[in-house]
Amino acid sequence: MARRVGICAVAQTNWERDRWYERFQGMALEVVESLQAQTGLKFTRHEEGEGIDMTISVSDDVFDARTISNNAMTDVLGGHFGCEEKIAQQGIQAIYYGLAAIASGHHDVVMLLGHCKESQGKSRNMVTHLAFDPFYTRPIGMDFLAAAGLQAQAYCEKAKITDAHLARIVLRARENAAKNPHTAGLEPVTEQQVLESEMLADPIRALHEYPVSDGAVGMILAAEDIAKKITDKPVWISGVGNCMDSFFLGDRDLTSNFALKQAARRAYDRAGIKDPKTEIDLIEVSDPYAYQFPMWMEGLGLCDEGAGGAWLDAGGPEKMKANLSGGMLGGNPMILGGLVRAAEAVNQLRGEAGERQAGSPKRALAHGVMGPAGQFHSVVILERG
Repeated sequence: MARRVGICAVAQTNWERDRWYERFQGMALEVVESLQAQTGLKFTRHEEGEGIDMTISVSDDVFDARTISNNAMTDVLGGHFGCEEKIAQQGIQAIYYGLAAIASGHHDVVMLLGHCKESQGKSRNMVTHLAFDPFYTRPIGMDFLAAAGLQAQAYCEKAKITDAHLARIVLRARENAAKNPHTAGLEPVTEQQVLESEMLADPIRALHEYPVSDGAVGMILAAEDIAKKITDKPVWISGVGNCMDSFFLGDRDLTSNFALKQAARRAYDRAGIKDPKTEIDLIEVSDPYAYQFPMWMEGLGLCDEGAGGAWLDAGGPEKMKANLSGGMLGGNPMILGGLVRAAEAVNQLRGEAGERQAGSPKRALAHGVMGPAGQFHSVVILERG
């Protein structure tokens, strides 16, 4: 039987709009030093005993402005001592990779570290434009924002989501982010400001979109016997699932949540969850755009199909303790969204979330998304020991 894997420590920098004064190696080092201080672990080779014997980095070549972007991270992450691998899509996938490495017996302790400086690019839309094929969809100007606009129109009509709903989602996210020391500095806004902000891709307005963010996040994963030596508050990974929808938007039903439903089902099955509405105490979803917050809750089976508007009106977010951190609308880079959601869930399960602490949750869900209009979804179930 595969070994149980626990998350033993998490760390993240503050998420800033423009971290111009620091290179990404410096951001990463801040997280690495925090993780080592929390656990007392050093970098080592697998055969040399207990220590960090594998590192997994999360980065993006375009945002880093270099090919093979993890090459610049090797020394910071102790890769010269042993194995260093890279995740380049959605950061939460690093948890899958580390889980597999430990459960298989190939490694005992794995450090995950993701970084991104979205401010370095002239436009995030220019970056996501590159995700489309160069023959049919790039020439017409497609990017993640344009794809989200198409999805938002269809979903908001289906789920009876109004402009007022979207504004309240943004206000709630900013109010929660104000309680999160890692997202300090995000300006509060009024409902009227949201409603009057620039239209980007109807019905998506400027304040419906997650803010440009720079920073880094990481965690330590370990096999059960070692995890219990490192910390008295391990958080166990009990279920994982992911799924990718079709590449071309025209081949997809943009409101179906197909990939998310499949990813959630796999994670629930592995965690032994029958009714997610009653068996999950806390939810952290990646919401790059305001309309996606209720849409992803539908896909996770935490809100009835097509009932996003009614769910919001009935106080669903508060009842389900969803995105108490502020979510991505509070400010995290897209490629790190899922990894940050997992880090926030771990803090909650350990009772270390400060002003945003939601009682004593025992089981949490962390979600990551990547690709146009939610093409690729990942779900991780975490449980308090």
